[in-house]
Order: sequence, then C-alpha cells, then structure tokens
Amino acid sequence: MTLSQYYGLIDVQARMALKSDASRYYFGYLWWVLEPLLYVGVFYVVFNVILDSRRSDFLIFLVCGKLPFVWFSKSVSQASSSIIANAGLIGKIDVTKTLWPMAVIHEGLYKQAVVFLLLFCILLFTGYMPTLAWLWLIPIMLINYIMIVACSYVGAVLVCYMRDFTIFISLGMIFLMFTSGIFWDLRALEPAMAEAVLLYNPMALILDSYRQVLMENATPDLMHLAWVGAIFGGLIVIMVKLMRFLSKSLALKALTA
Repeated sequence: MTLSQYYGLIDVQARMALKSDASRYYFGYLWWVLEPLLYVGVFYVVFNVILDSRRSDFLIFLVCGKLPFVWFSKSVSQASSSIIANAGLIGKIDVTKTLWPMAVIHEGLYKQAVVFLLLFCILLFTGYMPTLAWLWLIPIMLINYIMIVACSYVGAVLVCYMRDFTIFISLGMIFLMFTSGIFWDLRALEPAMAEAVLLYNPMALILDSYRQVLMENATPDLMHLAWVGAIFGGLIVIMVKLMRFLSKSLALKALTA
C-alpha cells in the first residue's frame, strides 16, 4: 500500500464514520457544535456561577482550554479502542494496524476544524481581534496533533492486549482534565509548582500556549513546545515500528478479544 493509498483509505473511513455518526442523531452534524458548547456551558455554570472563579474573562479562559482538551481526550479515548472495534475487518484484510487509530483521529480532525472555527467566532464576538501572534497557533495545533497520534497508538496497543486499559485511559483523561489548568490559571500557582506542572504535564503546556496566543497575543514557550513535539514525534516512530512488528499478534488479540 502506497502512502497516498494509505491516507486515502484513512480519509474514506473517516468520512464514512462521520456520515454514519450524524445519521444516528436528530440534530446530525449540528452536534459537532452543540456538544462542545454544552461542555463549556456545564463547566461555566459550575466553576463561574456556583463556585465563582472571580475572573471577568472566565468564559474565554474556559473555552480556550476546554475545546482543545476535548479534541485530545475524545480522539485518544476513541482511537485506543479502534483496533478491537474493527476486528471483523482485521480478520479479512491484512493492513498496517496504524490505519484504524488514524481513521478515528482523522474523523476527530474534521470535527475539530469546526470547533476551532466556533472558538474563533466566540473570540471575535467577545472582542478578541486576531493579530500576527495567532500564527503561533499553527505549531501549537501541530504539536497537539502529534500528541494525539502518539498517545492513540500507545492506547490502541495496550487496549488490544488488555481491554481493562480503556478504564485506565478514561480515568487518565479525568486526571488530566483537572490537572492541566482548564478551570484554573496555571500562572496563579507558585513559580516552582507552575514550572513542575508544565514540565511533567505536556497538556498543561499546550493549553497554556493556546491562551497565551489567543488571549494575550503573546509568543508561547517555543523551546518547551519543540521538546514536547520531538518527544512525542519520536514516540510515534517507535510505535509505528512496534505495531508493524506486532501486526499478527495485534490481529489475533483483536479477533479473540
């Protein structure tokens, strides 16, 4: 299979999944926008109305953190179960096992494009005008995507060998949601603690980078972002080689899961 055929197949699978998913619901494609809005609405009520965050810009602060995090969490969670979910096809065709998580990731990419458009509309509506600093969103989104691919590959292999990992991944996403600064300002912490969070939690760095660019028109921590991109990029290379090596074993595990 050539590279163009590989990505063509990924795109076809993603588009079919999107149409199938939309056909199951009354509001169809509108859920691409409604779901993230509902997420933001629920957490806004809890953390700003009930708990009183004391931030006048809490809505924008929340949107800039929650929407990119949902992209990561949903893509990784769904892609982690993609191999066993396609056991029927895996038993009939022999293709690289990275195809299945990549199809789910690509599906999420289509949805996230709409979500980012929604994010930009909210920012414009609330008075945040685009500047040249917004161009830094390109490398931030790219590194965000690299993290998704790397974590999805790891999750897909782990879940294939032990389905219990789906529970651990779900719990891990909850842990990340509360420790990545979605609802609280990382920069309000003591400097030593903030530095530790940024060092050991790449997602906190990504979300902080989105906010630095969109809310402050500032340049993100490029060196730290480059290190994160290099580490997760290297993990992708390792996982691709590992999944090729374990191809038959992964197929057998998926069929007998």
